[in-house]
Amino acid sequence: MSAHPHLAANNDPTLNAKARSTWEIVRRVAVYLRPYKLMAAGTILFALLSLACSFAYPKLTQYVIDEVIAKNAAAQLAPVMLALLGAFLLRELFNGIRIRINNEFEQLVILDMRREVYARLQRLPVGYFDNRASGDLMTRVIEDVNNLERLLIDGTEQGTVSILSIAGVLVILFWMNPLLAATALIPLPLLAGGALWYTLTAHRRYRKQRQAASAMNALLMDNLQGVRQIKSFTREAHEDTRFGQRAEELRQGTLGVMRVWSIYSPAMAFASALGTGLVLWFGGRQVLEGTLKVGELVGFVLYLALFYEPVTRLHGLNQMLQSARAAGERVFDILDAPEERAAVSSATSRQIEPAVSAPPAGWHARGEVIYENVQFGYGPERVVLKGVSLRARPGQMIALVGPTGAGKSTLVNLLPAFYEATGGRMTIDGHDNRGLALETLRAQISVVSQEAFLFNGTVRENILYGRLGATDAELDSAARAANCHEFISHLPDGYDSRVGERGVKLSVGEKQRVSIARALLKDAPILILDEATASVDTATEKLIQEALERLMAGRTSFVIAHRLSTIRKADQILVLRHGEVVERGTHEELLACDGLYAKLARIQNTTFIEESFEKLTAERL
Repeated sequence: MSAHPHLAANNDPTLNAKARSTWEIVRRVAVYLRPYKLMAAGTILFALLSLACSFAYPKLTQYVIDEVIAKNAAAQLAPVMLALLGAFLLRELFNGIRIRINNEFEQLVILDMRREVYARLQRLPVGYFDNRASGDLMTRVIEDVNNLERLLIDGTEQGTVSILSIAGVLVILFWMNPLLAATALIPLPLLAGGALWYTLTAHRRYRKQRQAASAMNALLMDNLQGVRQIKSFTREAHEDTRFGQRAEELRQGTLGVMRVWSIYSPAMAFASALGTGLVLWFGGRQVLEGTLKVGELVGFVLYLALFYEPVTRLHGLNQMLQSARAAGERVFDILDAPEERAAVSSATSRQIEPAVSAPPAGWHARGEVIYENVQFGYGPERVVLKGVSLRARPGQMIALVGPTGAGKSTLVNLLPAFYEATGGRMTIDGHDNRGLALETLRAQISVVSQEAFLFNGTVRENILYGRLGATDAELDSAARAANCHEFISHLPDGYDSRVGERGVKLSVGEKQRVSIARALLKDAPILILDEATASVDTATEKLIQEALERLMAGRTSFVIAHRLSTIRKADQILVLRHGEVVERGTHEELLACDGLYAKLARIQNTTFIEESFEKLTAERL
């Protein structure tokens, strides 16, 4: 997920959701109705009861005109009016029950769909998020799911009721006056042709609108996360311009939808009015000729309104359907993405051959890690690792040094299967990491990275993330071992103090020590330290280093070094360059070899390793 303010969603056409047919979207969305069949049936039932009460209005109006007013039967007026008011009362009562059931139904379906989309997001490979902006994914989970829900609930109810209403009214119209009923159907080809044209052309407009909304939300999220950088570089005006451009794209996309709707909707309304006009024309002539009563004509016209009203509603549902189709493509892009292990099996045909049987339940590894000719690339054009092999015995410290882009972080990220090797294999205590369930594999590994990430909660919640069921005593012990108990005690609410988004209320060193406490609480046998002491002052580094030494005790540790001083005690140091191990050995052995590492040691003192590499490269040039 991009946190950089200049990376936007959907700029790359290859990241756009796969095009899907309307029928496919409807079929897949309908699955979410199955657990709530009774609620769906109840919604439709009470909608039909409300509709049935509406059918009484035209007939009673006809009776009042022809039998009460025309025949001056004043005594019948009150009973008829009471019957009419009763029909209206029942109509609104049934409608109120329908709304109540519909709202509950709607929220349950939204909950199910949103949880399923979120659950799938949690189980997708890291590479999926590398190629998509956070704001884009948020738009899919929130806005696009809502659009799909409208198709589910409103489409199911209104579509069913509208079709049944049209069929019922047609039967009544032909029973009342076949000639006028046939006249009322004259505009039908115009209505059908307009609906077909709109259906075939609307999808592109709605897709453009959804992509524009996603791009704007992605930029907004990036800017909110990078607000300090924006302010420090005084780029507020620049970001105003960029956001304005995205907002303008959304405005144009929305207007594109609205412009067509502004033509389509009135045109369909005119076609409906044309039918009513023709009925009044021919029906009026029948009244003048004495073959039709005034009340019968009025009743027919009122029933005709009940015919065209659901026809108009179906046009609105067609608009909703096209919007839901565009949203559905984006939602199902997430739901159809292969989960982590599924992605592995589809990406490689290598057979998994564990050296020993599967580990028992509750397995806690000894910590022996072996890389055998491991290869990895982000594609044929970008190979990162070229046949790396190493062996770490339980409790050993393995240090990785090398220039930026040498493959250090990639090498350690392969072990917990954040990415999958494209060649070779890795084993933990003889078990191929591809043959282990991800939950089992990752339970054996703790990661402390250079940029400590804290959730927007309390200090206590962030430390307990390492082991949710830990006791207060265990939490306190981990915090003390990580050298963070003292500063936590001075916070306004102690362990219950909120850290802010991404831990913004704490310093870099404080966040790092909280992350170390979290790793201590997890108590995994294998530890990955990715430049964990970078970007802090000397005093803070000393506190972090002490905490790390306690954390590494008795654990197999992979350390990406920031300074040579932090890896002198490593059991094995690997020097990587261009994805290959060019030197390996202990600190003393590598100095004796007088190779690249020895030259770094002479240059460095307190200089950063990566700076030393860059300096050596510049000297050779």
